[in-house]
Amino acid sequence: MRIVIFTIGTEGDVRPLIALGAGLKQVGHDVCIASDTSCKDLIVRNGLDFEPLAGDFLSWMQGDEKLQKQALGTLAMAKAFQNRLRDISETWPEQGLAAARGADLLIGNGMVFLLAEALGQKLALPVVETQVVPTLPSHNPPLMPLPGWAYGLPSGVNHLLGSLMRKMVWRVYRPAYDEVVRPKLGLPPYPAHGPYVGPQTKRLSLFGYSPALVEPGRDWPDTVKVTGPWFLDEASSYEPPDTLRAFLEAGPPPVYVGFGSMFNHDAETFTSLVIEAVKESGKRLLLVRGWGGLHDIAVADANVLMIERAPHDWLFPRVALAVHHGGAGTTNAACRAGIPSVVIPVFGDQLFWASRLRKLEVADKALSREKLKVHAMRDAIIKADTTAMRNKAHALGQILRLENGVERAIAELETAKII
Repeated sequence: MRIVIFTIGTEGDVRPLIALGAGLKQVGHDVCIASDTSCKDLIVRNGLDFEPLAGDFLSWMQGDEKLQKQALGTLAMAKAFQNRLRDISETWPEQGLAAARGADLLIGNGMVFLLAEALGQKLALPVVETQVVPTLPSHNPPLMPLPGWAYGLPSGVNHLLGSLMRKMVWRVYRPAYDEVVRPKLGLPPYPAHGPYVGPQTKRLSLFGYSPALVEPGRDWPDTVKVTGPWFLDEASSYEPPDTLRAFLEAGPPPVYVGFGSMFNHDAETFTSLVIEAVKESGKRLLLVRGWGGLHDIAVADANVLMIERAPHDWLFPRVALAVHHGGAGTTNAACRAGIPSVVIPVFGDQLFWASRLRKLEVADKALSREKLKVHAMRDAIIKADTTAMRNKAHALGQILRLENGVERAIAELETAKII
């Protein structure tokens, strides 16, 4: 079967779908991933076909300092995303049709699920939705950024907030889909209430995160399956540079600090603060630069090392704890490795994941990047490295390592007779 997966976003958004695609290929399917060219090398390196789909979030985020400062502001981010999606969607119909040529099944992930749905309607092909975060309203707090006290609200209020968030998300998506994608494909716009009511909601939806981190909604339909996260195995083939291996072997496990695909409008000041805080905690420090959340600073200290990147599944079992932004992929990787976290959210759903880690007692309350002080980060690191939090993290890791999200997702597709 020819399966085409549509997904865009940061590398952390795309990586789980590459893992799912690699699993589908392993059981005999022909798999193509349509994504931004920034992810092409990673897709091809994992043996999958690639088709271009506009979605360059790297240059957008890197070049917008105002966005970097307002990334946890719900209304500011909604407006910024609405405009960005409207612009990049101009090429989606043409690119989507080219990618879907010869396909037997379309899988649409995240914000481009509705593109896959439109292509499925146009070409009379089956469509499966995937999400790597819980997007449906439930008794849990919603993904939208909320003040700390709002993560302890009653389940009924959470459900209401989740429904409001879903309406807000549709307002963000509507110009791209109702004004660009669907007209260009010769399809009518969605009805006034949007795409989340009606027969299209009855199709299979695979949610690629751990139910141990977020309990599935109690009233979700049977067509929604929470499979566990889709991890891309890089540890088995990764060869660390000599400097990294020597650093890890030279002393006790260090504190990992990295912000993945997040940017920082003042990375140099922030990085200096991080180094000072970890030094005051008495720990060794491994800085991972990523896309630009940290600045490349030369540090003449044998207890500090900065590297460009290393696979989480290889690195995290070798560190004491992780200081990170709370992205879905990094959060899952830290929990799976059985290490505590210190979370400094930057963007979107990261406050939500910070709240989940705190609820599971593998992290304390989230820290504000814009208001961060040396003493606050130092104290958070010391607290995360206590025996109680380490034991909680170890127990959670044992649960997550038993999950095989890709295998479960493929089994659900087979059970539903989709593949």
